[in-house]
Amino acid sequence: MLFDLRGRGRRRTVQVIYASLAILMGGGLVFFGIGGATNGGLFDAISGSGGNGNVSDIYQKRITRYQAQTAANPKDAAAWAALAKAQVQEASITGYDQTTGTYTAAGKRELARAATSWETYLALKPAKPDGDLANLMVAAYRDGLVEPAKAARALEVVISAKGATSALYAQLSLLAYLAGNTRQSTLAEQRAVDLAPKDRKKLVEAQIAAQRASIDQQRAEAQQQSGSGAAGVPGG
Repeated sequence: MLFDLRGRGRRRTVQVIYASLAILMGGGLVFFGIGGATNGGLFDAISGSGGNGNVSDIYQKRITRYQAQTAANPKDAAAWAALAKAQVQEASITGYDQTTGTYTAAGKRELARAATSWETYLALKPAKPDGDLANLMVAAYRDGLVEPAKAARALEVVISAKGATSALYAQLSLLAYLAGNTRQSTLAEQRAVDLAPKDRKKLVEAQIAAQRASIDQQRAEAQQQSGSGAAGVPGG
């Protein structure tokens, strides 16, 4: 856990931090030069569609079909995977505000349904988890649902399916740090450095350190704002 969430003020602090850090993580991907590693998958549904308004109908029909399949056979891992993918893609079509670069409330609800389908899929222990779907879920958890711990777990599936790279482990290090798992963050950082070319090892270390510093600053600012707000509330 990043914080104790029992107090209302602390819960608000975490919400502010995660809202800010979702943006920070997007910048971090570019900072590491890994833009296409796990982001962009959410928008595969749009590619080649020409913005056709009928695209949503396609994904809605797929969702309906796969929901029927999973209801008929709850142990059909392939159907759960297909359902999760369709739900993520539907969220990217109808629940993403291009102007603000954020998901709408409806989009987040659809991503939450996709997350349930994804977790059900993983619980069935498929022999070879779908790396492309995991890629979508990293972005869904990171940018939409803002759950870095779950994004990190999905990224581990991506790494297992697609192979280890310095860039992927660098991202894993930051996601783990966001989630408050410093041990995993440190281990992932070491893997990122080990896998980097010899002449870039120190650069990778420096970039991760810079991103962690930005995260710490965001946390401090959010906590300060939360504390100021709480101080301004009259006692009852």
